[in-house]
Amino acid sequence: MAVGLLLAGGVTVAASRGSDPAPVRIAASGPVTAPSSAAPSPAAPSSAAPSPGAVAARVPSSPPVRLLVPRIGVDAPVQGVGLNPDGTVEVPPLDRPGQVGWYRGGGGPTVLLGHYDTRKGPAVFHGLPGLRPGDLVEVRQEDGGTRSYRVRELHQYAKDAFPTELVYGAAAGPQLRLVTCGGTLGRNGHYSDNIVVFADPLP
Repeated sequence: MAVGLLLAGGVTVAASRGSDPAPVRIAASGPVTAPSSAAPSPAAPSSAAPSPGAVAARVPSSPPVRLLVPRIGVDAPVQGVGLNPDGTVEVPPLDRPGQVGWYRGGGGPTVLLGHYDTRKGPAVFHGLPGLRPGDLVEVRQEDGGTRSYRVRELHQYAKDAFPTELVYGAAAGPQLRLVTCGGTLGRNGHYSDNIVVFADPLP
């Protein structure tokens, strides 16, 4: 179950549109820090999903149904996703570029995935690399509640060195991760990197 390669099946895939586009890079990263509640340190990439017993039970009390990120104009529906037969994480279909996927199989932070672009143009997380520490993120829940987060930092990882444990592993509080693709778009239609936004809950 190669969660470490979660984006190889879809989020990091886009069609080449002729000329080579400029690499997708994050605008600001912030310091490499853990929240005061001590999130896990980066670990070597793992080919397996974190086991349920290895992570704290942090599945949201009510499933997320909508994501709002004011700085980049995101107001998007969220749909639960699981694992493909080959163990990679499912992502929203390419014909629904405005949809966000919530990985419902995790027990750690809330992980929301979205496409950067598709054959038809920019997708829901196209603006994600432009987020900055301090930006607000809101997650609407199925029970009508809203959980608010503040962006702490952004990081960009080569997809063959994706920090599975850092993104999916145990966290001492209700952390949020937003994941899309970045780096260089190859001739095969795959991006070289993953961009991950780390956000902490507001009181």
